[in-house]
Amino acid sequence: MGVAVMPRPAHRTRSRRKVIVRTPGGRTVIHYEPRKPGPARCAICGKPLNGVPRDIPSKIKKLAKTEKRPERPYGGYICPKCLSRLLRESIRAALQ
Repeated sequence: MGVAVMPRPAHRTRSRRKVIVRTPGGRTVIHYEPRKPGPARCAICGKPLNGVPRDIPSKIKKLAKTEKRPERPYGGYICPKCLSRLLRESIRAALQ
């Protein structure tokens, strides 16, 4: 193992996670990367949403639009169970 080097001031924070990486030269080094945010949650019931990536914003920005959220009304905002309930209620209100 090489000489231990103090991390740069920008990396001296708990908001970045340490990742141990083996370089092609055979050295083991520590990379500091931003922590992942928590999962996207339903605005109505608060359940974690499926189909919405849980990654840092700079990586999400590079994804295609269809990879960022499900292709349905309110996709990536409310869960399918709450959506079906919302649609049923709105149709019932429209019929009366």
